[in-house]
Amino acid sequence: MSQNLSVKEHGISVGISRVDDVFLLKIKAVGTLTHDDYEMMIPMIENAIEGVKHPDIKVLFDATEFEGWEFRAAWDDFKFGMSHLNQFSKMAVIGHKKWHEYATKIAGWFMINSKIEYFEELNEASEWIKS
Repeated sequence: MSQNLSVKEHGISVGISRVDDVFLLKIKAVGTLTHDDYEMMIPMIENAIEGVKHPDIKVLFDATEFEGWEFRAAWDDFKFGMSHLNQFSKMAVIGHKKWHEYATKIAGWFMINSKIEYFEELNEASEWIKS
């Protein structure tokens, strides 16, 4: 059985926990995300918050293995963020690349009613998101 080593692992793993109307999304992105990755993730998140009148969503986004998006996936990400913009209260991004930090700052321009911070350490990000 031969392996195709040119195909790189990619995808999104999502953990969702809830206390009353506060949701904590733990998202880990790996590789270059595709439209299919968002087709899987978005319904899971939307089903979790469905029926909650005023969900308060906190996001812990692990970008340490994230390499970017295909164009259509970037558009999916933007549309999803815009459709739930007022529901996000905090977002912590963990990364190790300068462009992760810049992307976090740019995302902050759109997240008017929420806080977004960039971290290089998971522990610091976790403490901040819980505060």
